Amino acid sequence: MVLFVISFLFPRLFNVVKVVLLLLVTLTVLDTLILFVAKNGVVGERQLPEKFSNGDPNPVHLTIHNYYTFNVNVTIIDEIPEQFQVRDFRINRALEASSTSELKYELRPVDRGEYHFGSLNIYVTSVFGLIARRFSYDDNAMVPTYPSFIQLRKYDLMAISNNLYQYGIKKIRKIGHTMEFEQIKDYVLGDDLRTINWKATAKRNQLMVNQFQDEKSQPVYSIIDKGRVMKMPFDGLTLLDYAINAALVISNVALKKQDKAGILAFSKKVENIVVAEKRTSQMNLILETLYNVSTDFYESDYSRLYADCKRNITHRSLMLLYTNFETLDSLHRQLPYLKGIAKNHLLVVIFFKNTELNQIITERAETVQQAYDKVIAEKFAFEKRLIVNELQKYGIQSILTSPQDLTIDTINKYLEIKARGLL
Repeated sequence: MVLFVISFLFPRLFNVVKVVLLLLVTLTVLDTLILFVAKNGVVGERQLPEKFSNGDPNPVHLTIHNYYTFNVNVTIIDEIPEQFQVRDFRINRALEASSTSELKYELRPVDRGEYHFGSLNIYVTSVFGLIARRFSYDDNAMVPTYPSFIQLRKYDLMAISNNLYQYGIKKIRKIGHTMEFEQIKDYVLGDDLRTINWKATAKRNQLMVNQFQDEKSQPVYSIIDKGRVMKMPFDGLTLLDYAINAALVISNVALKKQDKAGILAFSKKVENIVVAEKRTSQMNLILETLYNVSTDFYESDYSRLYADCKRNITHRSLMLLYTNFETLDSLHRQLPYLKGIAKNHLLVVIFFKNTELNQIITERAETVQQAYDKVIAEKFAFEKRLIVNELQKYGIQSILTSPQDLTIDTINKYLEIKARGLL
């Protein structure tokens, strides 16, 4: 077009421009023929995992086969699920003739549920780059996103090998011993003389001692508050999803330690109940139940939780309550019900630091408005510590943790409780 405009000013160029136009048309036709002569010049495949792990990077593998007998350039546009809100996804690659290329990219979901993929679009151009041919494959694939099973696997082997402390989890010194009887055995040098079984000693005419083991088969319940206070987001995930991921891991650790694991969720009413057991299918049942836990934006009814626990959970259990209190007043409204639960069970209240306030607290205030913001932020942080002291005053244990440290801190508390024989 530019050359045609210039040719009006310099008529001698007009014939040259026509030759250039003819050459362009010829190359375009040639480019079209060599790209469209093959039925399947480029074939693409998308390999998706069976399910995504919420809050973790999940790999998606692409395999691109080039059946053309010449080098091509490809632009890959994968229609990833709408939950990610990525509108500029594109991968550019050069493929050699008759070759296969393996590609990988990662997706980090932050919501549980179904993730639907669209088409895998591959735009192919030759060395001329005048025409692009589109190939589409793997339309309408769906992957469910479950609570973080990657995090579960991370702690699984450590729970079996008792090497949890190597990953920032404290090794708790055992205090005393539990009183769950295992067997009567012959006395050997170093056995505790207080465990001598005098009746068995008299029968065998030699010293016999009682051998004890760690108490097992103790119920451990993860209670998840799914009210509106748990919808607060941190690093893309809501507090509810952090709690769900931690509940999945602690349930697995409890089962590996031969305890019974169960869960329940509540807001306006108590739902998503899995009774504490240690059967082989328990983890699958817990995983499927946690997959369906979602907030209903109601205010959580602790009186309903107290009544249901008193009626349905008759054995003394370890109750790990995942919730959030922002002020001391919000705790005082629920404190009578927490004290009621703590009478029959070992209750641990787990709530969250507001890590978004740390930057305001640590920054130097240079204006009056920044000074006001800093004072208010420090007040909220101080109230969190007051909540810990208030719970401790009534014999209720607590964990004040940042969302990213929730799982480790919860496992630490569980191991501490087991080591001290508090349950």
